[in-house]
Amino acid sequence: MTTIRCAATMLQRTFDEWRAQGDDLWLFAYGSLIWKTEFEVAEKRPARVHGHHRALQMWSRVNRGTPERPGLVLALISGGSCRGMALRIQADHVPDMLPQLWQREMPNPVYDPKWLPCLTPQGPVSALSFTLSRHSPNYTGRLTDARYREIFARSRGRYGSTLDYARLTCDHLRAIGIQDAELERVVALAAPHPSHHHTP
Repeated sequence: MTTIRCAATMLQRTFDEWRAQGDDLWLFAYGSLIWKTEFEVAEKRPARVHGHHRALQMWSRVNRGTPERPGLVLALISGGSCRGMALRIQADHVPDMLPQLWQREMPNPVYDPKWLPCLTPQGPVSALSFTLSRHSPNYTGRLTDARYREIFARSRGRYGSTLDYARLTCDHLRAIGIQDAELERVVALAAPHPSHHHTP
């Protein structure tokens, strides 16, 4: 029997877990939250999570694709480690910020929100992180290079194309000193920017 996943229930549970900690909220940003934060952040720290890695292996049928032509977004998948940013949100902003974050990250309640230990230069913090189970129907598994090319060429959702999302993430990761070799490799499979075409 399939368990019904309810975004509102997951939001309430996460809110209750945060409130029990009685402090500011830490959020682990590993994809678009690095370059499109959309809420006030009191502090940013470079951070690393062990036990999960960043992968462009989650179907997106709203934000970067459609049900007919699914796109892809990044997820934290079990195994390995991931470098990103830990974002601190002041406690008094959390009641407004968390529902907005849910609307953006959980239009379909696909992610598994978890509190993961993040290593930062100033010490460890427990940060809310959006992970994806390998058992989720939204987990793509390993995709062929040809499939990535097809998705990059065709998939677009309410926030734009999968390709723009992947390129922007690569650019912003590089800007903060993070090189994700696999993400760079996958993005390089796409046709080059029109500006890269040279006229003879």
